[in-house]
Amino acid sequence: QVQLVESGGGLVQPGGSLRLSCAASGFTFSSYTMSWVRQAPGKELEWVSTIIGGGSTHYADSVKGRFTISRDNARNTLYLQMNSLKPEDTAVYHCAIDPWSDSRNWGQGTQVTVSS
Repeated sequence: QVQLVESGGGLVQPGGSLRLSCAASGFTFSSYTMSWVRQAPGKELEWVSTIIGGGSTHYADSVKGRFTISRDNARNTLYLQMNSLKPEDTAVYHCAIDPWSDSRNWGQGTQVTVSS
């Protein structure tokens, strides 16, 4: 069975940093394009970042320069390093097997709250 388990979320002050992890199992991780998406109450789903199996990356304009997506194919793990966090980054963050727009491809999510 395919499983995606996110961790690393929490409460952080504006300007702080967090690293999210996603442990993947049940499929050949290295063969798949992976993404991070986020959703906040009352807001539309937002795509955050994508990484191809070979390592090329893509970012939403709202996080470019602050967030870094990476993967360790040997450990079947996806990461999102988040720096210079802003209150508007507050959301539940999900890792996803592409196509990310299908919620059946998401993990359970981890809450990130940016507040002083």
